[in-house]
Amino acid sequence: MMVTTPRAHCGRHDRQAVHDMAERSTAGSIDEYIAEFPAATQKMLRELRALIRASAPEATETISYAIPTFDLNGQHVVHFAGFAKHVGFYPTGRGVAAFKDELEPYKAGKGSVRFPLGQPMPTDLIRRIVEYRVAQASGSSPKRERPGTA
Repeated sequence: MMVTTPRAHCGRHDRQAVHDMAERSTAGSIDEYIAEFPAATQKMLRELRALIRASAPEATETISYAIPTFDLNGQHVVHFAGFAKHVGFYPTGRGVAAFKDELEPYKAGKGSVRFPLGQPMPTDLIRRIVEYRVAQASGSSPKRERPGTA
């Protein structure tokens, strides 16, 4: 099982970080990346990918920082990654900050959120975050939609 640690978000400069980087995925596509994980993780990664695709249909899928990435207009919109006990979602610092209150139930960092394996993901919240990031990448003024206002 491959467990990745995205370098851009790791921030550690010790032996563990070097070890984590040595175990980075070498997948050339998102399908290959997802296939590296156990079934439960694959299921969540596929669900997250489908949700991002539906919310950002014009974005291009790629691998960046050794993890699945969606790009639009030359910018990274969001990244996601699989781990042993969670799925990481990386909508950048602005994406996390704009939805800070709603992300409170989840472990979050400056530009990352962890969704525990085996628990339902907040699909409406993820959709709104991706749409917010798409608006930023498109150069329009992103509107932060509140739940139930769509």
